[in-house]
Amino acid sequence: MAELWNTYLWPLIIMVAQSLLLLVVLLVAIAYILLADRKIWAAVQMRRGPNVVGPFGLFQSFADLLKLVVKEPIIPAGADKVLYLFAPLLTVTLALAAWAVMPVAEGWVLADINVGILYIFAISSLGVYGVIIAGWASNSKYPFLGALRSAAQMVSYEVSIGFVIITVLMCVGSLNLSKIVMAQHDGLANMLGLPWLTFLNWFWLPLFPMFVIFFISALAETNRPPFDLPEAESELVAGFMVEYSSMPFMMFMLGEYVSIVMMCALTTTFFLGGWLAPIDLPPFTWIPGVIWFSLKCLLVFFMFAMVKAMVPRYRYDQLMRLGWKVFLPISLVSVVVVAGVLMAMGWAP
Repeated sequence: MAELWNTYLWPLIIMVAQSLLLLVVLLVAIAYILLADRKIWAAVQMRRGPNVVGPFGLFQSFADLLKLVVKEPIIPAGADKVLYLFAPLLTVTLALAAWAVMPVAEGWVLADINVGILYIFAISSLGVYGVIIAGWASNSKYPFLGALRSAAQMVSYEVSIGFVIITVLMCVGSLNLSKIVMAQHDGLANMLGLPWLTFLNWFWLPLFPMFVIFFISALAETNRPPFDLPEAESELVAGFMVEYSSMPFMMFMLGEYVSIVMMCALTTTFFLGGWLAPIDLPPFTWIPGVIWFSLKCLLVFFMFAMVKAMVPRYRYDQLMRLGWKVFLPISLVSVVVVAGVLMAMGWAP
């Protein structure tokens, strides 16, 4: 019995507790990131944004949650009710599951597996099914067209994201996300004789074109403006979510914002040094790694929010052209160039 407890039950209890802690922290963070998104957009338009519920509007997201929870869900008469309700559950579950392999500090990860990037790729690829199922199960032409558009857009930009990640992997030699962060501890700053300037070692500098492509592709992958064609009010009403209301609608929105924050975290991990301090000297090294990771994620999300507020929406043909005719060739050439430089200089891991 003692062996059963020590080998199986106690590790299982710890795993469940860690998962619940991560979910609670992540969901509370999403509530305030959603509020920040609305506040930043309001500030750019010189208005106040949410400012009534709680001090400075800090409880607005929780009020919206309560409103959506108590509303009655309306299911279209001709919809496939099982798939209709399954689609938002699938979307939010997959979005949350991707965080299992994301290291937020050294040793702070639920599953530090050696194929973490492949796991995230698999989860994000399955996320397309939630969109397609929602559009088809609604039994309406507008959600179906919105689902097709969204699926085509997500698949198109996943290709360029994949090639960008390959360039990072070639510089690191590992699929483990923690090792990708640690690989950015040494680099250009050491060559210049300035080892304390850690931010010069991060991959944003040597792989700057890849950093830009990854950032823009992340916007398209998560249906963020200016690439929100599948759910733009000037295009197809609300896209694949047009027949959804109350809790199912909230689950789609939650899954979308969890995916957005995941893209911010991936950008931080691949190009901004993860939990590493920008300067390897006190007092910067006194700050815990999880704080640095969070601040970098918030910086990337601020860039996401500013793009939403300032850049006009693309046409759908422009969006697909950018993905297939611009980003795909550039990322392919970059893979060859990075591989050639690594081999020629003897830097290949």
